[in-house]
This record gives sequence, structure tokens and C-alpha cells, in this order.
Amino acid sequence: MRSPDPAALADQLRGVLEPVVVEAGLEIDAVEVRTAGRRHAVKLVVDLPESSPATGIDLDVIARLSRTAAAELDPHEHLIEGSYTLEVTSPGVDRPLTRRRHWQRNFLRLARITLVGGDSLEARIGRAGDDRVQVALPGRKPELREITYAEVEHAQVQVEFKAPPAAEAALLGAGGTGASTDASTESSTATSTSANEENR
Repeated sequence: MRSPDPAALADQLRGVLEPVVVEAGLEIDAVEVRTAGRRHAVKLVVDLPESSPATGIDLDVIARLSRTAAAELDPHEHLIEGSYTLEVTSPGVDRPLTRRRHWQRNFLRLARITLVGGDSLEARIGRAGDDRVQVALPGRKPELREITYAEVEHAQVQVEFKAPPAAEAALLGAGGTGASTDASTESSTATSTSANEENR
């Protein structure tokens, strides 16, 4: 039996993996499958639920989930033709901001935002609501602006190695407290290999 195309396989694997991800207190952000001959690389990207007050996922949690997810996949190896590796990871700084919770998790971070129509700007992320987000446009006197999610074509956090300017943080209601350093935006990753890979 031949495996389905990568997109269809990813949908099937999402259904298999979702219960163990939810049991770990997380949710699936994406399932990606890359295929090279009879070898497959399955990437499971997980994130905290929107209701979680935490700002990141501990590496130990990712490692435990990697083991649990690999065990869950074992009885379903018929879905995958050939050997596979499973990578479980949390979103990194390169993850585009496509959902409200993405904006919420990156409060006070600088983002490059491309608007529908092609205009782009760099702005610091403020409070994210149901349909729009506040941003501070940098400058000697920062300017507050609201952007609806529908206006955003693409948005991505930019790497910084210092706290946000106090004026921008204050404008966004942070009371001058800075965001954590960009080390916290690095993804946590664990990788597992199918038990019978060496025999395939």
C-alpha cells in the first residue's frame, strides 16, 4: 500500500496525535510531512492553548510528548510507507503571526507587518483583541495604531537583543516593563525515530 500524499498524510496523523497532545495540555499548531523515497520526516508543531498564562513550553514537556507521540504512532505505522522520524517542536521566532494567540504570545515584541496591498511597517505588538491588535510605531514619539487581522497579509517577529524602549512599552500599557529576551522565542525540539527504521 502506498502512502497518501504528504498533505493527506499530515491530516491523518493530526487525528492520531491530537488526543495525546491535548492530554499533555497543549494543542497542535501544525503537522508537516516531508517525503524522500521511502523515508518520511513528520514534524509536529505544538503550542500552548490560548487560555494558558504561560509564555513558552519547557523542553522537558516537549521531550515527554515526543516519547508519547512516538508510542501513539507505532500502531499506525501502516499509514506511513517506509521509515520515518518524528520531530516534536514548539513554534520558533520564524513562525508567522496568523492567529490571535500568536499576537498575544508576542506582546511587546517588534514585528515586520506586511499589509494587504503591499505596504509594510515595523511595529511593536500591543494588546491583541478578537479582530484587531494594537501596535506602537517606533520613533522619538511612538504612535499608537490599531490593525485588524484582516488587513495583515504577513507578519513575523523580528530578532532583538535588548528590551523595548520604555516609551513604546508605556504606550502599549506595559508600564515600562520589557519583554523577555529573544532566547525565549527559540523553539523547543525533540526527535524520535521509528522503532523499525533500521530494518526498512
